[in-house]
Amino acid sequence: MNWLADMLAKYPELAVFLALAVGFWVGNLKIGGFSLGGTTGSLLAGIAIGLLFEVPVSGMAKSLVFLLFLFGIGYEVGPKFFSAMKGDGWRFAVLAIFMPVVGLLTAWGVARQLGLDPGFAAGMLSGALTESPAMGTAAEAIGALAIPDDLKAMYVAHIGVADALCYVAGALGVIVMCSTIGPRLLGIDLKAEALKVEAQYGITRTRTGVSSAWRPFEFRAYRIRAGGPADGRSADEAERLVQGARTFVLRLRRDGEIVDAAADTRLKAGDTVVVAGRHEALVGLLGERAEEVEDRELLDIPMAYFGVFVSRSDIDGQTLEQLAARDDVRSVFLRRIERRGQDIPIGLKTVVERGDVLHVVGSEPAVDRFAQAVGEIVQPSEVTDFVAVGFAIVLGALFGVAASFTIAGISVSIGTSVGALLAGIVTGYVRSRRPLFGRVPDGAVRFMQAIGLSAFVAMVGIGAGPHFAAAIREAGIGLLFGGMVVTLVPLLTGLYFGRYVLKIQPILLLGAISGAQTFTAALAAVQEKSDSQVAVIGYSGAVAVAHVVLTTFGTVIVLLMA
Repeated sequence: MNWLADMLAKYPELAVFLALAVGFWVGNLKIGGFSLGGTTGSLLAGIAIGLLFEVPVSGMAKSLVFLLFLFGIGYEVGPKFFSAMKGDGWRFAVLAIFMPVVGLLTAWGVARQLGLDPGFAAGMLSGALTESPAMGTAAEAIGALAIPDDLKAMYVAHIGVADALCYVAGALGVIVMCSTIGPRLLGIDLKAEALKVEAQYGITRTRTGVSSAWRPFEFRAYRIRAGGPADGRSADEAERLVQGARTFVLRLRRDGEIVDAAADTRLKAGDTVVVAGRHEALVGLLGERAEEVEDRELLDIPMAYFGVFVSRSDIDGQTLEQLAARDDVRSVFLRRIERRGQDIPIGLKTVVERGDVLHVVGSEPAVDRFAQAVGEIVQPSEVTDFVAVGFAIVLGALFGVAASFTIAGISVSIGTSVGALLAGIVTGYVRSRRPLFGRVPDGAVRFMQAIGLSAFVAMVGIGAGPHFAAAIREAGIGLLFGGMVVTLVPLLTGLYFGRYVLKIQPILLLGAISGAQTFTAALAAVQEKSDSQVAVIGYSGAVAVAHVVLTTFGTVIVLLMA
């Protein structure tokens, strides 16, 4: 132990990696379907290391990884943040502001009642509302207070202690409220409600975990017979003969020659045409009344399967039904919609938003034409635009320092952390319009977020370790129950405000509440109980706004308590 203590004191960076390893191992353990997660696990591991060993923690290292994390969060939510108020999205955005505000006011009231210091109050807020990034903005705000350095260090340590104490109850509270208590209070059956909302969105349900051996979209060749339904019609007219399905004539063989088919190409008896469509349409509808032909050369069409980043303003807000009617989506088929890492259910009334990635399949020319009309093909890339990232963080942090205001005669700036968050939002937003600007691969963004936050809270935990026992004795049981109050009040008020004031459909409301708490595990619980993915629509509409609001509230709670 003495050898390990000497090593960690000499090489404190090893303590951080040790906290990450132990923290993610512990955080990923499931007990009754619940796990702490890597971030909270890293915090607890850091506290344990700080209790056992004296490890110096670098303030510069903490700031570095936290700014990286905040930029990654802002970059991810940027495309959605500025468009959150469009269509019905404003309801989710309002809820994502309302619940954090209620949580902030509740935390302030509870902290005043219990006589907590700014560190305990900030940690209670971040843990009870399951928003660990608020720890960083709170620590920065404490660093700016006009108090002795040793008092600052104690307050920052109290943040980690309070967050660790309140987080478990906060996480369980969100999960239970969204998946069990919320549906009962609203008087709904989650599975029936999911089916109703899916019908409204035109979503056709498939069995979870079951996949088919056949391809969902195919190209087949058929011969036009004399006097048949397609004989003498244009390709466009022939396509409309298949009711209830999108089928397209791509090219044909006539007198031995292969010709690309346009919408006005006239078909005649003896032609062999290539038709693209869903498997069931080609087999179940055309197959019963048309002669299929094996023509390998005619069917040798270059296929493309790409993700297309939506950046065009005229596409933003359109439903899939409206999008399918456009000429530039002819013979292109949608496989899935990805919105900030979450798959969105596909239905006729599903709304496409700027920043979505539409995964489509079709002939190469058709997919290229579709990409030009919608946005930009997301080409696989492992290169990060460090020029944009570096300058954005610097400019955002400088703005955070320069943007100051006065409270009770004290000049207060929003801080480098909030500035980096805003820089990420702006960079992500600009990229949604200029996809080649400031490009950061999805994997790199996830790494920024994971290592940035987890390493930061691990270092907070290491610094909090020596103060842990004294802090628990000072505020333990009151802080624990106070955190429960801070968790429950915004959940209950958000449930009724969202249902009866904002008029949000119940299952979407439960998804939005999990988004307003930025807690994906609660969304997963709703999806599991409802046997449906549809709640993600509410989650995705709220989480972008809530991330920004809750993160900045770390600063606000410190100012209120100071």
